[in-house]
Amino acid sequence: MQMSFRLPTIDKDATRDAVDRELGKYRMYLLMDPEENEPKITSQFKLVASAPSNAFHSTTEDTAIRRIDQERKRQEFISKIQRAVNRLSYQEREIMIKRYLTEDEVYDYEVYNDIGISERKYYRIKSRAFYKLALILKIEVYLEESGEAS
Repeated sequence: MQMSFRLPTIDKDATRDAVDRELGKYRMYLLMDPEENEPKITSQFKLVASAPSNAFHSTTEDTAIRRIDQERKRQEFISKIQRAVNRLSYQEREIMIKRYLTEDEVYDYEVYNDIGISERKYYRIKSRAFYKLALILKIEVYLEESGEAS
């Protein structure tokens, strides 16, 4: 009596899209300007009674807290993507960094010409790297038994 173990099937297109979204988010986080969250300065003065708990939050304090939280989340996300890419093989890592993890928009043909590999090999390595990243980041999308993505 032999046990059979069947792995779920990955939805290739949806998984590739999920990884592409995360890499796009990474690039945007690199470009984020934290100065957008500056406190609003007005020329009005108000007398504000303190709350019964004597807790008082100004817009400056709220902005500072929000900025710290956003920056922490941004840094955690950037670090998570960098750790995931560092787990790839040398060629996969080189392709992902040159194509997706720089601030400048670079096209595929520029990367494979720069690395010195054929177009076909480049796309094979890139595809393999995408699926590895999806598994590492736990964002892979599986097909359900009926053939639909979950």
